[in-house]
Amino acid sequence: MSKIVPLPGVQPALLKWARESAHLSLEEVAGRLKKAVEEIDAWESGANAPSYAQLEKLAYELYKRPLAIFFLPSPPAEPRPEAEFRALPDTDLRRLSRETVFLIRRARAYQASLVELFDGRSPIAEPLWKRVDLDVSKPIAPQAAVVRASLGVPAPGANEWGGADGDEALKLWRKAIEAGGVFVFKDTFKQREISGFCLEHPELPVVMINNSATKTRQIFSLLHEVAHVLIGWRAISTFDDAPLKRLPPAEQRIERFCNQIAAEILVPAQDFASQVAGLPQNVEALSSDRFAALAARYRVSREVILRRFRDADRVSQDFYERRKLEWDGQRVGKESSGGSFYLTKGAYLSERLMSEVFARYGRRQISVDEAADFIGVKPKQVDELESRFLRGLAA
Repeated sequence: MSKIVPLPGVQPALLKWARESAHLSLEEVAGRLKKAVEEIDAWESGANAPSYAQLEKLAYELYKRPLAIFFLPSPPAEPRPEAEFRALPDTDLRRLSRETVFLIRRARAYQASLVELFDGRSPIAEPLWKRVDLDVSKPIAPQAAVVRASLGVPAPGANEWGGADGDEALKLWRKAIEAGGVFVFKDTFKQREISGFCLEHPELPVVMINNSATKTRQIFSLLHEVAHVLIGWRAISTFDDAPLKRLPPAEQRIERFCNQIAAEILVPAQDFASQVAGLPQNVEALSSDRFAALAARYRVSREVILRRFRDADRVSQDFYERRKLEWDGQRVGKESSGGSFYLTKGAYLSERLMSEVFARYGRRQISVDEAADFIGVKPKQVDELESRFLRGLAA
């Protein structure tokens, strides 16, 4: 058996920083490496050091960091979720899973790509946030109407919204929001209770939503995060309202405001009133099918419709919570198994980012390696992804 030789030059502080920034405990790292906790602790205290093979596993498999970072004199400056996001209590932010932390890191990388590609300036002459000024102290309906009008989407119930499953509607909302200067990404969150998050930026804001949910739930999450962007508030959000109740009053007010704005954009009060005018004041006796029919008109989840009734005092809070709990068990979207990497990547990436990268790559302004770095794929995958993207635009 070959002797394991500790690697000289590895900084113990970097090992601890990388583990903590990945939201992993000593016990979790020891378990994944099949080592004693005391051995991992010795690496981080400087009493011992990992071998090259062990450091590779730590870097590439567990912490998702470049190998060279562990030889730096001190950890690089990088915001922690507890300092970066304000829409979840600190205890919830500290419990974010390793996979969620990596998705946030990936979104930051996409945003850095956008800053480099567009020289730090929005490619939109008059982006959405320069046309819309949301204010939590002002009435919801007129502000939501301005957002909807600025996005230029069809009226509720129009044929352009596609089927009731929300697939075409999600694409339409996403395209309209990207046309307004917000870059929209998706991914499958293993921490399923997270609905999405946004990274605010004065010129190049980024939103990432959870593809594990149904399309209608993704639509609401998207509009919720856009509301955060428009008030300049970085946020990570959940499907569950429970964390909201643990926030300080000011943050609670902002989260409720973003929920209300999203609901009003999707289900305008005036149109909704005309659709439910013939229903009794108390609608708790309505069947799930009636709620579903209303949800289908607006391409939203039944919960959004139920929330509209609750806000109008047409169902009790207890009824709302019971039905929401019942329907929450049905919120998970269908995930394909063994699907095409290129179809998935194309659906997850911002269309405007891909369009810019492939335009520059086609004009040979950037190399295949640079194109791969910008969109987070391997160089050998760039040409096929470009081909599929261009075919999709031509379809």
